[in-house]
Amino acid sequence: MSDSEIISYEPATGAELWRGRIGDVDEAVSRARRAWPAWAAQPLTTRMELVRRFANELRKEHEKLATTIARETGKPLWEASAEVETVINLVEISIRAYAERTAQRKFDNALQGMMALRHKPHGVMAVIGPFCAPAELPAYHIIPALIAGNTVVFKASEKAPASGEMLIRCFTQAGIAANVVQFLAGGPAEGQDLAVHDGIDGVLFTGSAHTGITINRKLAARPDKIVALEMGGSNPMVVWDTPKVTDAAALIVQSAFAGTGQRCTAARRLIVKSSIYDTIVGEVKALADRIIFGQPFDEPAPFMGPVIDNPTADGLTESFLYLLSNGGKAIKHLVRPDDTLPFLTPAIIDTTGVKDRPDVELFGPILQVIRAEDFDHAIAEANSTRFGLAASLVGGSPQDYNRFWAHVRAGVVNWNRATIGTSAAAPIGGIGLSGNHRPSGYYAADYCAYPVSSAELEQPRAVIGLGLREK
Repeated sequence: MSDSEIISYEPATGAELWRGRIGDVDEAVSRARRAWPAWAAQPLTTRMELVRRFANELRKEHEKLATTIARETGKPLWEASAEVETVINLVEISIRAYAERTAQRKFDNALQGMMALRHKPHGVMAVIGPFCAPAELPAYHIIPALIAGNTVVFKASEKAPASGEMLIRCFTQAGIAANVVQFLAGGPAEGQDLAVHDGIDGVLFTGSAHTGITINRKLAARPDKIVALEMGGSNPMVVWDTPKVTDAAALIVQSAFAGTGQRCTAARRLIVKSSIYDTIVGEVKALADRIIFGQPFDEPAPFMGPVIDNPTADGLTESFLYLLSNGGKAIKHLVRPDDTLPFLTPAIIDTTGVKDRPDVELFGPILQVIRAEDFDHAIAEANSTRFGLAASLVGGSPQDYNRFWAHVRAGVVNWNRATIGTSAAAPIGGIGLSGNHRPSGYYAADYCAYPVSSAELEQPRAVIGLGLREK
């Protein structure tokens, strides 16, 4: 690969999938700035109709895009197909959300005239996306931004450019001008240049906490730029008294290992009441032992594919060994069948005895288990992290859930549901190192347009009643 190229490889096979030239950040931003006035001047109904046409283009390209996502990320085809379907459904959700969150309002203020509330787009938005859901997660930003009247420069992950390019092509095929929503190929350097570019009015980012913090620092002296950070999590799942052991195990396995653990909302820490520990953990291990992992198009369909690349697999292996050597007890070992490919088996490790457990996001199929003696201990363990994205309580009473909801620090708090699978019809975001209080999903409209209040009279009317000398 030359310094001017990005190459994408299939993690499941190592084969080259896509090759393209690194984009010119200045040129892309310049085109977006020139296109913005005309796009923002379009009636809202026109912009909504065009994103609906985008959804129709996605329907036509469903199989092709799902296949590309599966090949480029290694995720099973069924999971890639579900991702495309989510993007299609996101269009109508985003239209409803914009109408509700940014509705125009007018209030009669008697002699003071009329008070009005309207919203304006920010301008040119930089969208920086991750590899793990290379169509879905960028779309959470791009679609609301376009509806609001912004133009968009999208820098896809250098590990999933083919999927990002195809996503943007569907927008242009729908009739949205090429300069209104652009694909920019590039790596971390291009992402950083885009985020700090003077021609960018907002940065909408989904990815690691490390990168999000870097963007936040770079823009600390730029309050004029809107910054929405959607980052990862060390998400806790607390299991308390429940007769539904099989169901609990299924929720845990889904939360920890779906997407090969490469989801920001994946359960990283399983906190289990000591009295039911053996029953719950035994059931989870038995179910994890049955997981099929393999290539995206294998039959029978796998539950898990590979992680994104070999360096990631190397890092996860080293992390598992670190936990083992610092007091962790393996319940299910992390196994890498082929050192030349990034396939990993699901792993479970008891880290109750690990001193100073590293508060990091292990972005892969490693589930840490912790014993809890009482519910206060369980909540304290759940909150023992700088992250705060998702948390789930499995089992327990309504009173337990009330306590859990009130005291756990997370932007998504569930009861008897998985940590994953958040709905775009609700806000999606976290606190701490998981986000900066600008949740996406249904609330994305809030950071894609800003409110403008107006006091309005058809004719000027004013008097100064005090503080003037007599004529």
